[in-house]
Amino acid sequence: MTGLYIHIPFCRSRCLYCDFYSTTLPQAWQMPYVDAIAGEMELRPYAEPISTIYIGGGTPSQLTSEALHRLFHALTEHYQIDSKAEITIEANPDDVTPEWIIALKETPVNRISMGVQSLNDDILRLLHRRHTAQQAQKAVELLQGAGYSNLSLDLIYGLPNQTLELFRNDVETLLSWDISHLSAYALQYEEGTPLFVLRQEGKVKEADEELSLACYESLMDLTAKADMEHYEISNFARLGFRARHNSSYWTGQPYIGLGAGAHSYDGKQLRSYNCEDLKAYIQSIEKGESPSTTEHLDENMRYNERVMLSLRTIEGLSLTNLERDFGTARKEYCERMAKAHIQRGSIKKTGENLCLTRRSLFVSDDIISDLMV
Repeated sequence: MTGLYIHIPFCRSRCLYCDFYSTTLPQAWQMPYVDAIAGEMELRPYAEPISTIYIGGGTPSQLTSEALHRLFHALTEHYQIDSKAEITIEANPDDVTPEWIIALKETPVNRISMGVQSLNDDILRLLHRRHTAQQAQKAVELLQGAGYSNLSLDLIYGLPNQTLELFRNDVETLLSWDISHLSAYALQYEEGTPLFVLRQEGKVKEADEELSLACYESLMDLTAKADMEHYEISNFARLGFRARHNSSYWTGQPYIGLGAGAHSYDGKQLRSYNCEDLKAYIQSIEKGESPSTTEHLDENMRYNERVMLSLRTIEGLSLTNLERDFGTARKEYCERMAKAHIQRGSIKKTGENLCLTRRSLFVSDDIISDLMV
């Protein structure tokens, strides 16, 4: 399978915590940008069928109906899309209106990923989110009423002023909306973001590790009670509703990234990433030049990525595949480094697979790094 990611960087306003490439340039830039994406498709022909499409941002739901339809026209013109492809678009709750859904219905989108983040309006205002809890609920009702059953919602834990009770209530409420997928992430104070500056100035306080761990434990308990599969560290799905596009990242499948700031991977040794500048991106395409920089992954980098990404999943790291792709010595190294964690109960060995145990999921980064080179 091959995935296609399209980055739409437009935002009406920026959230305090976000470090993805985005811009608040006016709506007039949308059509030139989409035309540039179409131009990048011409520069990057691909003959194999596309299995998944993910339109992320930024805020893709900020696209006008004209820009959205132009984007899909270009896709069908330049690429072969599998008839059963998973096609996802990210949306902000306040953008989900009856008019937006009518425009969306004219596209092949069959999955919506919506950033709710919190159902506490005070926290949402602090984060500079544009929606309210009521708007999030209304958006879900509108989408489900329009027939969109594959609906994924995002939450964040470890937020300023967030208590365990508030987070539990958020999870319970979202699960009661009969969604098919839930993603939940610990808040990161990324350098260069306004939130990072506020913490440095002492205007917000970072949640302590005990509270974040309690939130994560609660998240696992509540989703299990709702019969959701915990298939990746931060992702939970009802049966048959795993995010196929994101799963392709964790299993090392090739993917194409279009748009400013997008990344691509050939599934082997080459990764490329486009410039994070909308105007420079458009200018490169207009000149017929590639807007990307290519990186060659050596064996150590590929091994480390295999370990890191595989151990995030419920299936874990296949030692058989590790030996096939990296040799016996590297497999034995991995087993040797995992031995202490197996004895401590933070890693379990099932057949020829190494998997993180529940107790180690919250501190997975430290454990995974021990198996790297």
